[in-house]
Formats: sequence, structure tokens, C-alpha cells
Amino acid sequence: MSAQIISGTEIAKTIREELTREVAELKDLHGVVPGLVTILVGEDPASQSYVAAKNKTAKNLGIHSEQVTLPAETAEQDLLDLIHKYNSDPKINGILVQLPLPRHIDEAKILFAIDPEKDVDGFHPVNVGKMVLGEQCFLPCTPHGILELLQRTGVETSGAEVVIVGRSNIVGKPIANLMLQKRDSGNATVTLCHTRTKDMAFHTRRADILIVAAGVANMITADMVKAGVVVIDVGVNRIGVTDAGKAKLAGDVAFDEVKEIAAAITPVPGGVGPMTITMLMKNTVQAAKQQANIA
Repeated sequence: MSAQIISGTEIAKTIREELTREVAELKDLHGVVPGLVTILVGEDPASQSYVAAKNKTAKNLGIHSEQVTLPAETAEQDLLDLIHKYNSDPKINGILVQLPLPRHIDEAKILFAIDPEKDVDGFHPVNVGKMVLGEQCFLPCTPHGILELLQRTGVETSGAEVVIVGRSNIVGKPIANLMLQKRDSGNATVTLCHTRTKDMAFHTRRADILIVAAGVANMITADMVKAGVVVIDVGVNRIGVTDAGKAKLAGDVAFDEVKEIAAAITPVPGGVGPMTITMLMKNTVQAAKQQANIA
């Protein structure tokens, strides 16, 4: 029997409806309108698409949204000056600098310049440190979205064998940390696999929950998973062009064959992707409440 399809599109829709009500309440009861600025340097088409989607979503939720697009040759100091400006702007609660940045700009220096209280991407070392300690902070958006998918689908994580493929700072490392914490959608036993892992299939076959964020199309095949596994596929890989001229996408998991074995699985597209932007909005609303001292 085919797996349950975990629709990030539908779950994200539900969360956005919740956020729309929360934003309206903040405005009506407290006079607070959450504000988000997105900063894009250069003309990378994928980045332009992501930023446009973020701004559209913010406006649909009633969040004040500003977008700043800078030429690719923008000096690092000019970008730092812009961030410092928004750090002190009371209308802006969240600052997002779209990555990747041009090579002449130090990404770490830029991310570290953002006020941790406005770091709605959850990449500042202050927020990363708080996350590791289990303290209140802005969680990185994609791992946060994965937690919501598991929790809202009713997947039991306590005591589960969770195997994560990929060790990036954006997904692999933070979701590994979150899954092992004493928290909702946590308390799991976690194995983190990567490019130097020997016999990866040995580990993936043990997984009750398999989270794949490696960036390699269809790398996880049916013979690498056990029956009844829950699969969260974070990968988005372009593998060609459709007859309509649109990009043809595939995840890191061979969906058609694995769904016949798994208990539940996220599709690509329509799985983790919609959750990432939604969690950015959730963090922005959280930032507005914290900065206004609203419980």
C-alpha cells in the first residue's frame, strides 16, 4: 500500500491562516504590525524567485514587507551599513539577507552583523547557540518546518531512530540537534550521515524517520529504507525541463519507488519547501511580539 503523502502545501496553508489571525490581533489589540525586510544582492534567478515568494507571502499575511535589491558589485561595507540601518529601524522586526552572496562579500560577517533579535533566519551564532542549549530563540526555517510537519502529522519521535543524510549548517546539523532535544518532536536517537559515511544504506535502513538533505537527486532508493519508514525529503534538484518549459524537479529520494514501502513521505515539490517560507513568517511574528514585549 502506498505511503501517506505529507503535504507541506496543506500544512503550510493551515499555519498561514493561524498567522493571519495572529497578525490581525497584534494590530487590533496592540497597534503592532510585524515588519520584514529582504535584502538581495545580485540577479541570481533562483534568489529573485525566493525573495519574491517571501515578500508575496508576507503581504498576504498582513506583514509589512520591504525588499531591497542591490547590484552584484555592491561593496561589503555598503551592505553592512544597510544592515545596521535596519537593525535600528523600529518598523522592521526581521532582517533576511538572501544567500548566496557574491564572492567578494563575507557571508559570515554579514550574517553576524544582523541583530540577533531580528535574525528571523536563525543563522546568527547567538541564536544557533541558544538552539543548541534548548533556549527560546529563532529556529532555522527549514528544520523548524520539518518539526511542524512531523508534529502536525502525528509522527511519534520519542525513542525513534532518526537518520539524517546531510550535515549542512542550514538543515542537517540543526535538525539533528533539535530531534535529540527534550522537546515536542524530539527525544529521538539520531544518526547523522554525510559524504564520508561508510555503507550509508546500513544506517538508512535502520531509520524509523529518515530526513534527507544531501542535494543529490534520487540518491535514496527503495533498497535503502525499511518498510514503514517516515521520509522527509528536503532536496530540490533540477533534472530537466517539462514540455511547458518549466524546470523539472526531483527530491533526494526516489519518490515513486520509496512511497510503496514508506508509511509516510513528503513530495517534491509541495513538501518541505512551502514550510520554509511559512516558518520565516512565524519567526517574524515572534520577533514583533518579543520586541513589543507581548507575551
